Amino acid sequence: MDLDTAVAHPGRATPIADRTALYLDGQWAAPHGTGRIAVVDPTTEQVIAYVPAGDAVDVDRAVAAAKAAFPHWSGLAPAERAAHLDRLHTALSARAADIATTVARELGTPLRVATRVQAGLPLTVLRGYAELAAAPPAAHTVGNSLIVSEPVGVVGAITPWNYPLHQIMAKVAGALAAGCTVVLKPADLTPLVAYLLFDAVHEAQLPPGVVNLVSGPGSAVGSAIAAHPDVDLVSFTGSTATGARISHLAADRIARVALELGGKSANVILDDADLPRAVKTGVANAFLNSGQTCTAWTRMLVHRSRYEEALELAAAAANAQTLGDPLDEGTRLGPLSSAAQRDTVRGYIAKGLADGARLVAGGLDAPVPPTGYFVAPTVLADVDPDSTVAQEEIFGPVLVVLPFDDDDDAVAIANNSRYGLAGAVWSGDEERALAVARRMRTGAVDVNGAAFNPLAPFGGYKQSGIGRELGAHGLAEFLETKAIQR
Repeated sequence: MDLDTAVAHPGRATPIADRTALYLDGQWAAPHGTGRIAVVDPTTEQVIAYVPAGDAVDVDRAVAAAKAAFPHWSGLAPAERAAHLDRLHTALSARAADIATTVARELGTPLRVATRVQAGLPLTVLRGYAELAAAPPAAHTVGNSLIVSEPVGVVGAITPWNYPLHQIMAKVAGALAAGCTVVLKPADLTPLVAYLLFDAVHEAQLPPGVVNLVSGPGSAVGSAIAAHPDVDLVSFTGSTATGARISHLAADRIARVALELGGKSANVILDDADLPRAVKTGVANAFLNSGQTCTAWTRMLVHRSRYEEALELAAAAANAQTLGDPLDEGTRLGPLSSAAQRDTVRGYIAKGLADGARLVAGGLDAPVPPTGYFVAPTVLADVDPDSTVAQEEIFGPVLVVLPFDDDDDAVAIANNSRYGLAGAVWSGDEERALAVARRMRTGAVDVNGAAFNPLAPFGGYKQSGIGRELGAHGLAEFLETKAIQR
């Protein structure tokens, strides 16, 4: 791919309009200030649109609207809330193609992945929460107490850039289904898809104030949401460091938080596994969305007897990852989200090599397109389990491969992390794989390539977060429990 090809791609023929308003109390409203945020296409490195840079005054307006809307929304019959979410699903479904193209342009996800994951998965999540809204947790009796669930109140949702609409939907749809009202701050790098959602919100005619949008920098908008006295729960997805800061802001006023943070997931390939399938699937998982996935299996653990064979397979799989324009059909690996992210990932590769890792594929000198924030898919071998590249979340197309001697050794290496979000186990013996999976200190484990389940609870142990998203467990995060004695 060259720059002329990228700029001239038919998918860029239609410009993306600037957004000049916030969505407050059921209508598009002028922001308090005049600041703007530039949205950059990471493939062309060109600004493609601007959105407002909201501030604390805008957060006050949004929270006031959400607080005023809460009594009515929480008091609706479950079937009525479900009907609102059904209408939102219809309006959002009609925008699926625009969502996929927008994410491909503002984030760099290849279009076929953006269509299936960035557009398709949020619609699946919304449909699931619409169904849960219609059938909320039933009251039950314990002795002389009636136990009931009630919505927590106003939810502040602060979302990341890597799966921008999915992460929004996991929070917003869950909160709305539970009867909460919402103030959303989308990520600065990828705010345009959030605006498409609010076009659908407006078309679906959700009641005023039920869901509000304030775009803007995290230092202003995110901090104001986390510290706001009328925000009852802060739901955040992003880095562990930012999650810690949000926790402190919320703790100062004894507010609840739900945090989905970093990961450094282990892909454990036992000696009796289908090695070609395990390695090929593992590499694809590690490099999905250019490696910008919190659940990516970025540590591949292979039994020592099959280690060198696995490295050959991993190198071949990495080299088959075609870099290029996300709007081109043949592209499998797009750019990273920003110049800063690209430079960070390159720094990790340099650090890994300096610490003694063996370069198996990619690296700093591998060819990449001349324009765009690209990093070649990289595989590092002979990595010390305690080294930087084996311990820190790189958030780019970098896979480290480590040998182990037996199942106990594999579990020890897998659990040697401050994170515990996801992982995988491969074995020809499912019971053996399940035994290893149960010993891994992580919120989710896939056995032999099992599919992601959007109805299952999603979240992590240790510094990977607090609470769960998706399905009934995700709905429960937005509920309070009350005991009524009688």
